[in-house]
Amino acid sequence: MDRRGFIKAGAAAALSLASVKLLDASGLLHGIVNNADMDGTENNTENKTDSKMKILILKTSGNKRGSSNMLADEFIRGAKEKGHEITEFDVSRAKIHHCMGCNHCGMAGPCIFDDDMTTLREMLLATDLIVFVTPIYYFGMSAQMKLVIDRFYAFTGELSSAHKKAALLTVAWDSSLESFQYLEEHYKKICRYMHFDNQGIILGRGCGTPSMTRNSEYPQKAYEFGKSI
Repeated sequence: MDRRGFIKAGAAAALSLASVKLLDASGLLHGIVNNADMDGTENNTENKTDSKMKILILKTSGNKRGSSNMLADEFIRGAKEKGHEITEFDVSRAKIHHCMGCNHCGMAGPCIFDDDMTTLREMLLATDLIVFVTPIYYFGMSAQMKLVIDRFYAFTGELSSAHKKAALLTVAWDSSLESFQYLEEHYKKICRYMHFDNQGIILGRGCGTPSMTRNSEYPQKAYEFGKSI
């Protein structure tokens, strides 16, 4: 099946909504939203489990001590206390070429580029939960994160059929939810298309500098999120 045909066929998957939980500091849109709130179906109670998982943390900020990585570290701390196995991958320092759309892979690999995505591909397929960590840049994910997601194309079928769990940790300088809406919808669309079971989202509002983030409630929220997985 060619690229266009696969994308059309995959559109039907968008009708199946994953559980959505917005983990934020206040109520209303910042509270916990489940399937019953979104489309009238019952909440998926199968997300939470006492079993130990392999968790892959995809850090995509060029600032090692930046705000998004701070939330990732707190999430990791909580998840480790729960007994989960954690693997970190620093996307911003990896050698990952952008997808050329050449279709050499035929959506089943191998990609024409033998770079660090080859290693990351195996890590993605071996993990139970993928945690996407990115700052907001111009109302969307970092370019480093987009590189990785675009390269999913070479193994979309294999990855989507594995029904992985996913989570999103993100921060922005702005305190308005409007700053997050495009990334949030993009992430949720990816979850639906790739059959990822969304475990939750943290929207770190007003986290423009590490100091601002450190003094906010979001590091604690990330820790609690990791411990609740």
